Amino acid sequence: MASTTTLTAHITANTTIMPAVNAYEIYLNDQGRSPYTVKAFLSDLRLMASYFPPDRALGAITTADLNNYFEWMQKERGVPCSPKTLARRITTTKSFFRWLHKNGALMLNPAEKVVQRSVMSPLPVILSDEEIQSIMLAADRYRRKAKPDARPYALLYLLLTTGIKKSECLGIHLNHIDFESPDGPTLFIRYASPANRYKERKLPIAEDWLPAFEEYVAQYKPVDRLFPWSPRRLEYLLEDIGEDAGLDKHLSFDMCRWTYALAEYRRGTENDKIRQSLGVSKIQWRELNMKLKQLTTGKS
Repeated sequence: MASTTTLTAHITANTTIMPAVNAYEIYLNDQGRSPYTVKAFLSDLRLMASYFPPDRALGAITTADLNNYFEWMQKERGVPCSPKTLARRITTTKSFFRWLHKNGALMLNPAEKVVQRSVMSPLPVILSDEEIQSIMLAADRYRRKAKPDARPYALLYLLLTTGIKKSECLGIHLNHIDFESPDGPTLFIRYASPANRYKERKLPIAEDWLPAFEEYVAQYKPVDRLFPWSPRRLEYLLEDIGEDAGLDKHLSFDMCRWTYALAEYRRGTENDKIRQSLGVSKIQWRELNMKLKQLTTGKS
């Protein structure tokens, strides 16, 4: 793994933008950032590079230049730029120049005083208590058919009682479930990348999930991953449950996650405990907390 000092050693205030962007790409990959994050950051930085003359040196870029660039992006480029995309591009630019400044390539950080524009995404759609009961009954009916199928119930109930994300659900291995824990049945959420270690956690499993789990294992005999199917296959499974329950909403992993979080919030669970259960950072929790308040009070 290349050190940050090594990556920036050949970059100075006289270097043009693209060589620095290429070094930043190596840095992001070495930090274990997801391919999607790296792709988005590089796209943002290449757009910035295309705005400036090819021979413009990093040290010649000022705060005013960056503000003019964002103004051009919004009003003069001729390509729609949503508030969310603009906020991300500002974040990318600030991160890039902060990295250059922190590691000595630039004496001053021109992006430091560029104003960050935060965007609140729409409120999530959640399930009412009646809807939860309807989908659980629909999922349970699969267990009572002539050819019993416990998979829909096992999946749905696990999502509603743990709040795990789709990627985390897909990453569960059988050895991540501990039935002998002194604290009761426990699910361990693991991540391969060191950058995501803060998301790792152990979650309590509802005792009444175990019969469905045992039925499911006997029927499907998974040998490694708990749910060894594609993300789309499991999405279809949730959609089928929602349709069988007569649900007007589109039942999804995200809806189950938010439903769990809101139930904990309304129950009076400490904010930091909810945050840790969801595996989100303190920064991410700010927006989540605001949305949970809005969903609870109905006020923006």
